[in-house]
Amino acid sequence: MKGFSSIDFIVLIVYLIGVLLIGLYFSKKDMEGKEYFKGDGTIPWWVTSVSIFATLLSPISFLSLAGNSYSGTWALWFAQLGIFIAIPLTIRFFLPVFSKLKIDTAYHYLEIRYKSKGLRVIGAIIFIIYQIGRMSIIMYLPSIVLARLSNIHVNIFIILMGIIAIIYSYTGGIKSVLWTDFIQGVVLIVGVVGTLVFIGLKVNGGFPEIFNTLFEQGKFLSSNEVIFDPNILKTSIFMILVGGGLNTFSSYISSQDVVQRFTTTTDIKQLNRMTYTNGILSIVVATLFYLIGTALFVFYRQNPELLMTAQQDQIYASFIAYQLPAGVTGILLAAIYAASQSTLSTGLNSVATSWTLDIQNFITKDLSFKKQTKIAQLISLLVGIISIVVSIILASSEIKSAYEWFNGFIGAVLGVLAGIFVLGVVYKKATKLGAYVGFIVATIVVLALKYKLLNVDVSIWAYSLITIVVTVVVGIIVSLFSKEKNEYNTN
Repeated sequence: MKGFSSIDFIVLIVYLIGVLLIGLYFSKKDMEGKEYFKGDGTIPWWVTSVSIFATLLSPISFLSLAGNSYSGTWALWFAQLGIFIAIPLTIRFFLPVFSKLKIDTAYHYLEIRYKSKGLRVIGAIIFIIYQIGRMSIIMYLPSIVLARLSNIHVNIFIILMGIIAIIYSYTGGIKSVLWTDFIQGVVLIVGVVGTLVFIGLKVNGGFPEIFNTLFEQGKFLSSNEVIFDPNILKTSIFMILVGGGLNTFSSYISSQDVVQRFTTTTDIKQLNRMTYTNGILSIVVATLFYLIGTALFVFYRQNPELLMTAQQDQIYASFIAYQLPAGVTGILLAAIYAASQSTLSTGLNSVATSWTLDIQNFITKDLSFKKQTKIAQLISLLVGIISIVVSIILASSEIKSAYEWFNGFIGAVLGVLAGIFVLGVVYKKATKLGAYVGFIVATIVVLALKYKLLNVDVSIWAYSLITIVVTVVVGIIVSLFSKEKNEYNTN
């Protein structure tokens, strides 16, 4: 029962210093303007693929997926299969458009498509609000775990993580972020595989016993779980799959942190490779997390006296801290920190890019590349500080499953935004007025559902479906009756 030892703490600090030095190495060339935001054209597609994976698979997933599997079944694993919805839709309808238009940001598309700077600014503001909330919980979740394991105050971990991400996001732009994301993504994958192998060796009966528990003892799906409900807006395996797919799809097409990776090249073949590789990594690693959760269930059922926490989002980190050898614990906890660091640095850079190119350029005309870069750096610093403060506030709250909570958050926020993108692609005659009205109506509907203002039982997994459908349907109807002529060919 060693817990978080001084050796582990040294390993973690060395790792963080190493990441910082790597980020600074890739930022040593002065980059301004589009190089700061899009890179200098030397970033391989496979680096970007792993970066997208590291961005989307945050510690919300790292800790929560194993926790969900440990305390329940594999029902939420079907949300990961939604990648088979998200990838085909993105590749078929959006990547060709993004490549053809050579967009600077996700919301640049809205200005081009609807001839509306206002929609571009609104899109950027929604994304920035969403990203600050996301970065805050991403700093909070691993920090509170490490704090409870080490008896070091949670705020120290939050501040340390924030400062390191701010430094290399501030100095190096997207190139620095992509390469550090790649390295941290690799650390994360190696850590996950290593943990699963170690647990399998510790369980009496090994992997055969784990798989027997999974399929023969109801850990995959229980008899209470509904495969398909005729009322598709209620929670079912079908709705989890569709909702998870549309949440990922919304991130792919309307979240600047992901779209920014797509803007690093206009080569459609490389864009497709990035997306497919990210999809494969995501489903494989998510499956490994769920296997870890089931393996932990078997291990602690066989060894109940070793269970150190009952909180599901902390069960994986607790095993790492108390059951692995000193030093190895530090490496794997560094992998958890890596998931946070990569997502956080990406968030800071994407918010800075969106503010500078989508909002500041609207406020201040004809900014030079040098001024754009300086503004982006200052925004990285400011947003990083705000996220640290919000995260410290969150650390005093209790969230049972960050994964479920966050997916509801994505569906409510990004789903509304994604609806405007989908409207613009699927209906060539969609007008600016149609986009505005669709956006407003969808926002009202999802807020009414989220805060129980309507007497309707709706799953959080249905939010993205509802917001996209409402935006598109309302947008088409309003566009039909609009006098505005805005036919646009996206082919």
